[in-house]
Amino acid sequence: MPRNQFQRMVFAFITVVITVHAYVFYSLYVIHGNMFMQITGETGVIAAINKMGGVPIFGKPVPIWAVVLIEFVLAYTLENLLGSPLSFKLACKNFDPRSTHPVLFETTIICATVGIMCPVMSFIAAFLYYNYQAGFDIWTLLADWLKLVCYNFPFAFFTQLFFIQPTVRTIFKTIFAKDIKNRKKAEEKQTIEA
Repeated sequence: MPRNQFQRMVFAFITVVITVHAYVFYSLYVIHGNMFMQITGETGVIAAINKMGGVPIFGKPVPIWAVVLIEFVLAYTLENLLGSPLSFKLACKNFDPRSTHPVLFETTIICATVGIMCPVMSFIAAFLYYNYQAGFDIWTLLADWLKLVCYNFPFAFFTQLFFIQPTVRTIFKTIFAKDIKNRKKAEEKQTIEA
């Protein structure tokens, strides 16, 4: 859908804003929520995080808004440098974008993006949220990474495919409605002239 670098960056921005909030919620509530409540004795996840002084990053408590900001910067950078370019290349290796139905081609890009970004962001999360007070062990880090990939991949796949990307595409079409309309008119004119 995006046709130029600016549109790709806007598309990535919208995607990452929605995705980071979804993953921070998923990570804090679903994956770690019970552990936080057991550690602190609180009955709610937010109360437990507040009692801990925040979410531990590099062994230091950080407020949730800082977690969202850190993950946003990392995810947006990786999406623009790695996720989008590689997923498009992978999709083009298997399908010709000019002759493949747009839904199939976009679904291929989404699946490739999840396949690239999920392991990379899970590794970063394993590194950021590692229990450094217990000492550092590379095997524990790798085990944590594998565990996070196993937790995150199904969530990433289904949310990106059925919720996040349809929402992003709707927002993107609303923002760039005039450009999309002009592009369709130009394509129709070329088809008529040919």
